[in-house]
Amino acid sequence: MIDLRTLREDPEAVRASQRARGEDEALVDALLSAEERRRSSVAAADTLRAEQKRLGKQVGQARGEERDALLTKGKRLAADVRAAETAQSAAEDELAELHVAVPNVVHPDAPAGGEDDYVVVKEVGTPPVFDFEPADHLDLGVRLGALDVERGAKVSGSRFYFLTGVGAQLQLALLNLAAAQATANGFTLMIPPVLVRPEIMAGTGFLGAHASEVYRLADDDLYLVGTSEVPLAGYHSDEILDLSAGAKRYAGWSSCFRREAGSYGKDTRGIIRVHQFDKVEMFVYCRPEDAEAEHARLLAWEEEMLARIEVPYRVIDVAGGDLGTSAARKFDCEAWVPTQGRYRELTSTSNCTTFQARRLSVRYRDENGKPRVAATLNGTLATTRWIVALLENHQQADGSVRVPAALRPFLGVEVLRPAA
Repeated sequence: MIDLRTLREDPEAVRASQRARGEDEALVDALLSAEERRRSSVAAADTLRAEQKRLGKQVGQARGEERDALLTKGKRLAADVRAAETAQSAAEDELAELHVAVPNVVHPDAPAGGEDDYVVVKEVGTPPVFDFEPADHLDLGVRLGALDVERGAKVSGSRFYFLTGVGAQLQLALLNLAAAQATANGFTLMIPPVLVRPEIMAGTGFLGAHASEVYRLADDDLYLVGTSEVPLAGYHSDEILDLSAGAKRYAGWSSCFRREAGSYGKDTRGIIRVHQFDKVEMFVYCRPEDAEAEHARLLAWEEEMLARIEVPYRVIDVAGGDLGTSAARKFDCEAWVPTQGRYRELTSTSNCTTFQARRLSVRYRDENGKPRVAATLNGTLATTRWIVALLENHQQADGSVRVPAALRPFLGVEVLRPAA
């Protein structure tokens, strides 16, 4: 949730954020009105309760007719208090409903516009030029004995697959490389639950505009996570953290599940857009004033991983209209996919400021010992999709694939060769 103090002090900033997202800015004025009604209802109820308390003392000291009159007045006052408390409760419910409907305030430096209005921050590396007709990752994966989508579909339906043989080894190599980098940089490695309660899923902002992409187990009232960001955000819910020594950094290794609702007909070939994949995700709790610097660190760590798998990539600053509910700013790293002739997203890092932590009640103590809302950030270090870029960029004329040097210790070979 956004900070209501920011809303009161600078409502135009929130309106501008809504415009940047392509959302209804009238919601801001509705929230302002609801917040004022709540404040007024609280004040009214407090005034009546104080009057009721004073009257109670008077009744204790009164006698005879005076006492009877005060008791009669007390009955009327009690009814007024109940009515005021009912009004306060209704005002608080209205405020809560509107409060959770407003997405995070977009960073003022984020580009304006929608999905296609990103700004390219930089390009790193040169797309390969082949002296043969390059194969796509699916053909390469099948020849290598690394990928089986036909049996994946037979067993589970469309957008499922088996990683087989060197394909499974390649994914483990990527994720182990990511885990090693994360721990070397002070992250605590975590293997979190992949089923979470509704309040945790809602707290991270995934049950709003993205609810259709989430798998729900109705009988258990649990959700399958689309990223380990969700359980890691809930890890410290309702806690006060000690951030005196700096940020708390976690790296979650988990399977992830996405319904891919609304993507019918898109990326149906191969493993670019699938229902299940594995990922190592960085997640950080820090002081709000440290969040932008931490965001830059997460992006740098993502770029370090991409350099290790030796693929050309670019960094884009995502436009406000393409941000998720919780993100104030997001940078994506997109790797070159030769057979598509374009860059495709491999990593994403978001600064969620205090939005998620406010929903999940994650706080820290400032230098005066006063509880304050923490900031949260997340960023990808490796996923199954990385196999796409790796196979296509490092393929050779005979159908083999060169293994980047950083992955060789995990795979034990320098070249992946077509299966017999």
